[in-house]
Amino acid sequence: MSGPPASVVEVSTATSRDVDEQFRALGLGALAEAALSAARAAGAEHADLRVHRLVTQSIRLRDTRVEAVTDATELGLAVRVLVDGTWGFASHAALTPETAAAVARRAVTVATTLRALNRERVELADEPRYDDASWVSAYDLDPFAIPTTDKVALLQDYSAQLSAAAGVDHVTASVLQVKEQTYYADTAGSAITQQRVRLHPQLEAVTVDTEAGVFETMRTLAPPVGRGWEYVTGADRTWDWAAELAQIPDWLAEKVGAPSVVAGATDLVIDPTNLWLTIHESIGHATEYDRAIGYESAYAGTSFATPDQLGTLRYGTPIMHVTGDRVQRHGLATVGYDDEGVAGQRWDLVRDGVLVGYQLDRAFAPRLGLDRSNGCSYADSAHHVPIQRMANVSLQPDPHHDTSTAELISRVEDGIYIVGDKSWSIDMQRYNFQFTGQRFFRIRNGELAGQLRDVAYQATTTDFWGSMEAVGGPSTWQLGGAFNCGKAQPGQVAAVSHGCPSVLVRGVDILNTRTEGGQ
Repeated sequence: MSGPPASVVEVSTATSRDVDEQFRALGLGALAEAALSAARAAGAEHADLRVHRLVTQSIRLRDTRVEAVTDATELGLAVRVLVDGTWGFASHAALTPETAAAVARRAVTVATTLRALNRERVELADEPRYDDASWVSAYDLDPFAIPTTDKVALLQDYSAQLSAAAGVDHVTASVLQVKEQTYYADTAGSAITQQRVRLHPQLEAVTVDTEAGVFETMRTLAPPVGRGWEYVTGADRTWDWAAELAQIPDWLAEKVGAPSVVAGATDLVIDPTNLWLTIHESIGHATEYDRAIGYESAYAGTSFATPDQLGTLRYGTPIMHVTGDRVQRHGLATVGYDDEGVAGQRWDLVRDGVLVGYQLDRAFAPRLGLDRSNGCSYADSAHHVPIQRMANVSLQPDPHHDTSTAELISRVEDGIYIVGDKSWSIDMQRYNFQFTGQRFFRIRNGELAGQLRDVAYQATTTDFWGSMEAVGGPSTWQLGGAFNCGKAQPGQVAAVSHGCPSVLVRGVDILNTRTEGGQ
């Protein structure tokens, strides 16, 4: 959990673990020397080499039976150059000094060819040199060191616990595991090796009404995290799998028989397991600087939060404090250094309810008049160019009182408590949105009074955050997030976390999804 940070803070989240020798043994220094020397000789004023190795494993079960186990490894190198203020980029799957030099020369050729079309000279914000730096994310058990049979057996055990409950007709289980290793070197002298692990376990129970021809689902709320296999076993006590699996069948049964919601303006208490996605869509994407200035407009739009409103746009109530960071321990977007060699930082995006910052890379920082990037450059493959990507974007808890979720609920006479994420929709400007959830509990006279169904909440970004009356304290703060944030063309995927407390918002428009769907 994290309290409100200063405007810019650098924090090391590295562990004593070292980057795998298998990756270090790829001759990284020789590749860098060959690529950077060739780029300089060909006329580049800046060049950087990135070696990127991505190891993934996906395990999927249905009704305790294995449906698929998929293993994949992607490895390659990329060279990016600036020639007369114009970008050039090239990549290759082969890792030899000869290939690295050839790729560098090809990148210079690309930049030279594109120079005549470039209307804006690229200037990179300065960054200190990091010589032979190394960083590894915080985890205990490398999931790729655990036998696949053991991982399958654990998922089968969890599935069997759900399957044995009355009313559960089917159970699906899955875990996606990723180990990402990168080496970055540039002509300024930085050389950085990194390794991070992340995973996403999930189980879902299904009940089927064959007579009515309908079904209902309920899934675990454990978020994807930058942790190791200890998270899935529960050994780190981060998530109580046994308790949640024991409760899901009862929650599912109650949901099936719950009354349909009555549409209208409603007070809401929103759990972090739901609110993280609202933050992602209405704040995270809206404060990406490339979207805000119109550079990213083809894929999921631009942003209403344009730079001319920086320092004046009333995003929400004065209790709203939102930070961006690349340093949150176990965060999915947490790194030691980004893909431009910029050290991880934490900074303000919204302070006292006002827009005060953006997420930036080294090319965009000077456009905003800043001397330094806040480290938001990332590419999901050696064969994709680094672009500005989302940091961990988080709503900070009440710094003065450790207000509990129960206390927030006690302030509501007639409302709804929303738990877990499900479907969502938001417009191209990140302004008009609609979200649903996993579970909806009616609040009557400050207490929970059974579940509701067919609930969605709808608002504009500024109306929603402007209706936030209270935020929970640090004990309610939790990291949520996603593995699959998409951006750019060709499309890239990034993992990102969002921390937040429970919140109380007043008078939000509630829709009945069944009625809206014409049922």
